[in-house]
Amino acid sequence: MALTVALLGAESTGKTTLAHDLARALAADGQRVAVVHEYLREFCDTLGRTPRAEEQMGIAEEQTRRIAAAAVNHDVVIADTTALMIAVYSDLLFNDLSLYPMAVDALRGCGLVLVTALDLPWQADGLQRDGPHVREPVNRLLRAALVQGTIDHAIVSGTGDQRLVSALVAVRHALATPDAEREARVNPRWTWACDRCSDGDCERHIRLPR
Repeated sequence: MALTVALLGAESTGKTTLAHDLARALAADGQRVAVVHEYLREFCDTLGRTPRAEEQMGIAEEQTRRIAAAAVNHDVVIADTTALMIAVYSDLLFNDLSLYPMAVDALRGCGLVLVTALDLPWQADGLQRDGPHVREPVNRLLRAALVQGTIDHAIVSGTGDQRLVSALVAVRHALATPDAEREARVNPRWTWACDRCSDGDCERHIRLPR
C-alpha cells in the first residue's frame, strides 16, 4: 500500500518546495515517489481566472482522483494539497461548508498529514495567492477542520533544510509503520486541540504521534 503524504497549509507556506524536496530525498532512499501537483493552479492557468463557487467541488474531486491514481504505481505519493484546502477556501470566500465532509473523508485515506507553519515570508504568485492577510484565517479554518474531523496531523516549520528535515522525520516514521497500523489511523490515536494557533514561534518542532 502506497504511503500518501498530504501537505496542507495556507498560501506561501512552502508546500510546493517541500513536496519536491521530499520527493528528491525519498527517491534517494530508493522509494518510487510521485508528486501530485495542485490542480487548482492548472485550472487558473488554463482559464486565466480563479474558480467560481459552483466549480469548487469539481476541482476538489479532481485533486482527490489524481492522488488516488498516483498511489497505484508508487511507494510514496506526495500530495501538494488535497480537497480539504479547496473546502477551506470555499468556506472563506463563498461561505460554503458543503465540501468539508467529502474533503475530510478523502483525507482519511492519507497515511500522513503535514501542516506547514506560517513562519515563511509571504510571496506573490499571480492568481494563486490572495495576500498575506488571508494566511491566518485560512490557517484557523484548516486547523479547526482537522481537529473536528479527528485527523491525525503533524506541524512542520523552519526555513531551508530545517523544514525538510522535520518533514522527513515524520515521513520516515510513517514508512516504518506497518500497513495495518496505517489503515487504523482513520481512528486517530491523538488529536491536537490547538485549532486557533498560528504563531510560528510555538511551532518550531514537529508533533509526532505517540
